[in-house]
Amino acid sequence: MSKRTVSVWTDNRFWRRSAAWVTGFSLMLLIWLTFDSISQITMGSAEDLKNGVTKRIPSPTVINHKITYEMSDKRGHEVPVIGEKEQFFGRDDWSEEEANELLRLGKLGFQAKNCINCHTILGNGAYYAPDLTKAWLDPKWDNMGFLGYPTKEEGIAAFLQDPTTYAAHSRKMPKLGITPEEAKGLVAFLKHASSIDTNGFPRNFGKITGAVNAK
Repeated sequence: MSKRTVSVWTDNRFWRRSAAWVTGFSLMLLIWLTFDSISQITMGSAEDLKNGVTKRIPSPTVINHKITYEMSDKRGHEVPVIGEKEQFFGRDDWSEEEANELLRLGKLGFQAKNCINCHTILGNGAYYAPDLTKAWLDPKWDNMGFLGYPTKEEGIAAFLQDPTTYAAHSRKMPKLGITPEEAKGLVAFLKHASSIDTNGFPRNFGKITGAVNAK
């Protein structure tokens, strides 16, 4: 009696081997993506900034620098550009430890005041109030003359402490009892967030709001 020819598509051994190969390949790909993601989200250092090394998440000392948001023809979306030194609350020499502590204070304040209940930042949060991912770059602060203060950071800090007086949006932000020191930390937190390379998120920010140097 002749042997019956079995189609490869109905051969259990073929599918078992295929499943093993696909599982093995997927596992290797997952391991590679994990290590790649870790390297992408690792915060840079002050030395990186000093040497012109670009990191997706710059060192906290980026608050010592001018930050702009420009269109990249190569990547097809806007990217943050870290420029020359500029003063931040009267200084341009915040050490990594000082800047990190300021950002930590801002992040804790952002969480404690439940800002995310109304705002979105880095893709997380609500949509009742403006997205804060690039809030530091919003030209509205310039158009409002920094609320009468000599610098943008002082104007934003004043707004955070008394938003009902400096209402800048139809949906008014409530007064949350933010102290001057907390406001300082929050402004540092927002400035650092604007320097993070978010692959163009929020999309078309520059075109929509006329962000600094956007095309």
